[in-house]
Amino acid sequence: MVVGWREWVALPEFGAIEIKAKLDTGARTSALHAFDVIELTIDGADWLQFSVHPFQRDDEHATLCLARLVDRRWVTNSGGFRERRYVIETTLRVGQRDWPIELTLANRDQMGFRLLIGRTAMHHRLIVDPSRSYCASKRRRTLRVKRPETADMGNSNQRNQ
Repeated sequence: MVVGWREWVALPEFGAIEIKAKLDTGARTSALHAFDVIELTIDGADWLQFSVHPFQRDDEHATLCLARLVDRRWVTNSGGFRERRYVIETTLRVGQRDWPIELTLANRDQMGFRLLIGRTAMHHRLIVDPSRSYCASKRRRTLRVKRPETADMGNSNQRNQ
């Protein structure tokens, strides 16, 4: 499947979260922005509970997720520094296709995309056309809950959600 350098993708195991992802052929590992990570033991297995901000530049809306811990690995981040990250496995949906991928959980708060899809997740499945965007899916308008009105009703800089 031919995809652009950015696509709308879904993580159906986490309540069908739709996230704008960057498809990065320069990165081996895929990474999801996660915070408030808590290690749990359920029926003798290691699990992680964590929160995800699915929308770019929006720290208000969050989704609570639960995934089985697959591993802890050393990963070189975009700044060239090695860091130990949790690894989970989940389903990635691109267009009409689903397949299992491994994701590392990382603080991507300062990054432009909350989800980075690396080479390992794309291998034998996707071809990235760097001149295009949103080839596999139409650009979606995600329904968001309107924020409560603030005391400053005259502020024209408020975002409409």
